[in-house]
Amino acid sequence: MPTIFNAVKRVLVGKPFRNESMAHTLLPKRIALPIFASDALSSVAYAPDEILLTLALAGVSAVAFSPWVGLAVMVVLLTVVASYRQNVHAYPSGGGDYEIANENLGKYAGLTVASALLVDYVLTVAVSMSSAATYLTTAVPSLHGQQAAIATIGVVILALVNLRGIKEAGSVFAVPTYIFMASIIGMTAVGVFQAATGQLGEAPSAAFTIVPAAGFDEGLVGLAGAFLLLRAFSSGAAALTGIEAISNGVPNFQKPKSKNAATTLLLLGVIAASMLAGIIYLANATKVHIVLDPAKEFLLDGKPLPEGYIQSPAISQIAQTIFGQGSIFFFLVVAATGVILVFASNTAFNGFPVLGSILAQDGYLPRQLRTRGDRLAFSNGVLALAAGALVLIIAFNADVTKLIQLYIVGVFISFTISQLGMIRHWGRELKLAKDPALRLRMVKSRTINTIGFGMTALVLVIVLITKFQQGAWIALLAMFVLFLIMWSIRAHYDNVAKELAVDEDSSPRALPTRVHAVLLVSHVRKPVLRALAYARASRPSRLDAITVDISSEETEQTVHDWEKLEIPVPLTVLASPFRETVTPIMEYIKNMRRDSPRDLIVVYIPEYVVGKWWEQLVHNQTALRIKTRLHFEPGVMVASVPWQLKSSEEAKRLQDIQ
Repeated sequence: MPTIFNAVKRVLVGKPFRNESMAHTLLPKRIALPIFASDALSSVAYAPDEILLTLALAGVSAVAFSPWVGLAVMVVLLTVVASYRQNVHAYPSGGGDYEIANENLGKYAGLTVASALLVDYVLTVAVSMSSAATYLTTAVPSLHGQQAAIATIGVVILALVNLRGIKEAGSVFAVPTYIFMASIIGMTAVGVFQAATGQLGEAPSAAFTIVPAAGFDEGLVGLAGAFLLLRAFSSGAAALTGIEAISNGVPNFQKPKSKNAATTLLLLGVIAASMLAGIIYLANATKVHIVLDPAKEFLLDGKPLPEGYIQSPAISQIAQTIFGQGSIFFFLVVAATGVILVFASNTAFNGFPVLGSILAQDGYLPRQLRTRGDRLAFSNGVLALAAGALVLIIAFNADVTKLIQLYIVGVFISFTISQLGMIRHWGRELKLAKDPALRLRMVKSRTINTIGFGMTALVLVIVLITKFQQGAWIALLAMFVLFLIMWSIRAHYDNVAKELAVDEDSSPRALPTRVHAVLLVSHVRKPVLRALAYARASRPSRLDAITVDISSEETEQTVHDWEKLEIPVPLTVLASPFRETVTPIMEYIKNMRRDSPRDLIVVYIPEYVVGKWWEQLVHNQTALRIKTRLHFEPGVMVASVPWQLKSSEEAKRLQDIQ
């Protein structure tokens, strides 16, 4: 079975890399930008939609406020980018927000940030893949209703690509990301030109009348109107997700790591803000209308829409208006958007495993997450992220609007705590710095982080107020549970370390009084004779052979064969009136321990090495049960003596090839 698994693994993942290949997996800026920035850049595919959808609850007149909401989101985005540029210079090790919070605010703050980021990474994959599936069904209407299946397949494929290693993934993702940026910027330029020359048409949904939700008949007025504006802003703030991934991925950059990461952050901020502004402007200019339930909230000539109407995302409607339905440029924009949403998940597939490895190194997650796989990727982290995203996609049926209600709360928790940690960091550094120029730079950095803290804290409050009942509570609950799990894992590791620590009573020179070897015999065959030879070669103080009387005929034959070979070791027959093997052996061992508590008992068990998975089911099962029971007995060692069956030769050959 392991051989089959390894063969499949080699096909899917590829040949393993040596440790020396690690340097060749570091990323230049041209590759790092599409890898780490694709999440934030791709948010223009759904953040404007969520702004328009939320404002539409108050009718057509409220949608006109979308540019102002978008402007507020862009201000926050650029502020956070400026703040995180300070982060990557101060903490280039890749711990990102977790390391900043842990070092400056304590382990509780660090774990809070870690749990928030881990949950948000999982949501990033779920939201991006679900949105990509929506775009695909827009281009291919016959696939409508299969979003969950499409998103599931996408997550599996992306996980396999990342298991092959980060640089290969970067090479795959670079070109489509740049095509997406070019298509959106190009569409924006053409749209602005058409608007300036009076050639810009109206979106397909412009003719629809929006039915306001209850309480919004007069539009955005009063406290309810202000609350709806804040809710639209909090939905649009999804555009900021992904910024923190660069601070977590600094070790993956080529040298100088901090400088390259900061430059990539700046490029991300400028490009993302420009694209977001362009989409919102064009959506407003072409009168794009998006609602939660088109069948109930849209009217055409005073009547509900015909059955079968499929609502297209904002970018799709804008591309159709500017380039025309079915044109090559229309399909280019829609296809590029769908692909970038798939690749946006790769940001999480790079950030989650790195953060998981750091947490595992600190003892907060299982240590299997800190080791790199055959291709130098954190394979266990990749698999854990994929599993979490698949659970969300299936649970929410790939519904982007529902998933996005859980989104961003985690990332703004980490934003806020990390900015507070940076303020404390600069305060501590200023106390030590003497050089005036250095102090001036530190004051500048602290000021930027202070502004960032104030802004992200305000946004976090808005998000919690406006999205708590819509689903943010689920994300908060997941973070709390994850916090408790990580805390429990660390407590377990600490307790085990304390239990295993060498104390004054421990002496490396202490030896057992005697060594008592016990050989388990079922039949007198070659494996038993090999185990007997090994046991005698160890020169124990005493050597016994035992067999359990399950069948009187078989026992007589075993005793006869043993005596026939004139083996100079007594064979003891253990009675088993209930035809059970393990219990008589355990009673025999316990009696030995009771009679000689200071002796070391070594139990030799012959075992077959098999080559086919089904052979494992018919061999070694009794030996496995015996070993499991013996492992709980103090002062007892188990020595497995392997005997290679012929079927194992082919398996060994395949193992050597791999």
